[in-house]
Amino acid sequence: MSRAEWRRLALPGLLAFLFFWIFIGLGVWQLHRLTWKLGIIAEIRHAQNAPPIPMPAHPTRFEKVRISGQWVPGKAALYGDEVHNSPQGPMEGAQLIMPLREANGTVVLVDLGWVKGQTPKPMPDLPANPSGYVHVQSRPGWFAAPDDPAHQLYYTLDAQKIGAGLGLAHVAPYMLIALGPKPPPGSLLPEPAQNLPTPPNNHYEYALTWFGFAGVLVFEFIFIARKRLRIS
Repeated sequence: MSRAEWRRLALPGLLAFLFFWIFIGLGVWQLHRLTWKLGIIAEIRHAQNAPPIPMPAHPTRFEKVRISGQWVPGKAALYGDEVHNSPQGPMEGAQLIMPLREANGTVVLVDLGWVKGQTPKPMPDLPANPSGYVHVQSRPGWFAAPDDPAHQLYYTLDAQKIGAGLGLAHVAPYMLIALGPKPPPGSLLPEPAQNLPTPPNNHYEYALTWFGFAGVLVFEFIFIARKRLRIS
């Protein structure tokens, strides 16, 4: 090629070279993220099958933990507004929240699971050592309904705000999401969560996307180069 032809390809060639390696680097980064995420998921599966551990000083939402204490009598709230299917048809309900006071005086709010209706009712015969996973404070979303502390109905999972609405002090800045088996059909007992939360794992698809961009870029540069050389 002549010097003029090289000049016509210099800028697009430089940009294509730069972005090609950027795309390759992003794809490799996503593969590293994939390995990291698979490790977390393996730890979650191990925790799911293992017995719960005593509540650590700094719990995470990917551990199955156990707390002990005494349930605060006569206190209950509801979170959310969910419709569950049943043999009788769709039923409206929410997550039942009740407070448990640990031996050190800290109150931990426990999400016992979905119950029918929109009126919070304390449940009798609750376990002294509930187990589950920790949910940290949430902030209200753009489209979240306003909380109704007067009726103990909440749409943001903020443990300290719910605790204050229940007239409680020394509330932990997190909530325990109870794990347990589903109650029998027709039961009035709460339906707890069945599994620990698992983070999404789309890093393999992301890596393929970035590598795909790199491949498309190569073909685009070849197409542009041939077109410019043909014109010259």
